[in-house]
Amino acid sequence: MITKRIIPCLDVRNGRVVKGVNFEGVQDVDDPVSLARFYNESSADELVFYDITASVEERKLFTDILTDVASQIFIPLTVGGGISTLEDFDRVLKCGADKVSVNSGAIKNPELIKQAALKYGDQCVVLSMDIKREGGRFIIFTKGGRESTGIDALEWTKRGVSSGAGELVVNSIDTDGVKGGFDLDMLEAIAEIVSVPIIASGGAGKREDFNELFKKCPGIDAGLAASVFHFKEIEISALKQYLKQQGVEVRI
Repeated sequence: MITKRIIPCLDVRNGRVVKGVNFEGVQDVDDPVSLARFYNESSADELVFYDITASVEERKLFTDILTDVASQIFIPLTVGGGISTLEDFDRVLKCGADKVSVNSGAIKNPELIKQAALKYGDQCVVLSMDIKREGGRFIIFTKGGRESTGIDALEWTKRGVSSGAGELVVNSIDTDGVKGGFDLDMLEAIAEIVSVPIIASGGAGKREDFNELFKKCPGIDAGLAASVFHFKEIEISALKQYLKQQGVEVRI
């Protein structure tokens, strides 16, 4: 049986890790390098690093901070933010990333997924999606959840995977930072239409939320969270012990 992964996420703005609720009310949390070191020692399976304002500010990702973060960890690192060209992939990978996450860049240029998959392999290309309900549909949003694209999330998912995305990060804006549980309906809808690994993001508030995620959505491969890990409301090694007791296969 494939083990489920627990993944903390560093949302970085101006060189600091930050966190908000529903993508708003962002507050300072910690230094990304020290947090990365902490998660590397805390049984995290992987780490995700997002430069959350790179796309909005139309600039390149902070590679100096990324290089420092990558040097502190020995677990897989996924990096995103302002990725819009193959050169961006190359630059981020050379800084120590194992996988590269594309979001707005792929929406502007859908061919980017195919081009990157051909050059670096499907396993390197992660399609990240910020999704919100709009008129009874799941819609893709950009600009940190501020701008609706009008794109149907299920159709975009199928297109991204068929183009070569080897993994998905599915983030629910509706549940982000609320700590009321993952958006199971949305996650299940996406898991039903693709077979690549899916990382669920947005809504974790307690350890039971992870158990519910993996039990009710068996097609989900990993649970991603930020604030509950940053503020030590949930300790990753304790979470894994709990999940193991609940019959969920995890790496201890």
